[in-house]
Amino acid sequence: MDRTSEIRKVLLITLLLNIFVSGVKLLYGYLTNSVAITSDGFHSMFDGISNVVGLIGIYIAAHPPDKCHPYGHRKYETVFTIFIGILMFITCIEIFKEVYASFAGRRETIVTDKSFFIMLFTMAVNIFVTTYEKKMGLKLNSEYLIADSQHTKSDIYVSISVIASLVLIKLGFPLADPVMGLIVGIFVARMGINIIKEATETLVDRTQGDILTIQKIACSVDGVIECHEIRTRGSRGNIFVDLHILVNPSLPLEDAHKIADMVEEKIKSKLPDIVDVIVHLEPSS
Repeated sequence: MDRTSEIRKVLLITLLLNIFVSGVKLLYGYLTNSVAITSDGFHSMFDGISNVVGLIGIYIAAHPPDKCHPYGHRKYETVFTIFIGILMFITCIEIFKEVYASFAGRRETIVTDKSFFIMLFTMAVNIFVTTYEKKMGLKLNSEYLIADSQHTKSDIYVSISVIASLVLIKLGFPLADPVMGLIVGIFVARMGINIIKEATETLVDRTQGDILTIQKIACSVDGVIECHEIRTRGSRGNIFVDLHILVNPSLPLEDAHKIADMVEEKIKSKLPDIVDVIVHLEPSS
């Protein structure tokens, strides 16, 4: 099974688990009028949406470059990521509506032993998903899986805050539920802002990778006198580099191009996330 199929398999497994966790929280949250649990359910739902986006992104990314897309199709994944950020803001609106209804006294949260069981059980599932996805991400060298595992990891912290609110309600602090729901809503909004910000940076070709490392690798090739004007762009695992190297002006053109080829091969072999390197030759003064 190739790398793309393996990543798709991981995303499908985590998608099913995330749908299950989200469904349980949303159903129980509505049945017990718990704003915190319902809000956490909405937050978990976006873990599943993230998996769907990953599946779409992997499908598109598997297409090779063509005449209209000489640099590939990876930025389609970035566009879908911005869409997720927008959906998270819509979710925030729904969460804040629930919070308002609770503060207005139109809801009375019901806390039972099942509430704690639901939260602890779903949190255990999230811990498994986070661990599994990160392990496979490292194994397959997939930046998306690693990042998505961190997204799911945030669910664990949110669940801990919800459990804290249930304890406070049991102790006689009913406003703890909408307050925690408000915190979850703010947390989701913050994550949406970060997602949009990160995706936008990729679309406007923010520098990717370590420039100094690239320079050191290029300068370690025999025949390279100096390396400068290094520019990078792209996304994680799909970085494009162009740079200038100085060589001895008395070298034959063929030998100079061999040095440029060696620079390209060495950078790509040392830094697997770099998929293309353009080397500009300049004579040393």
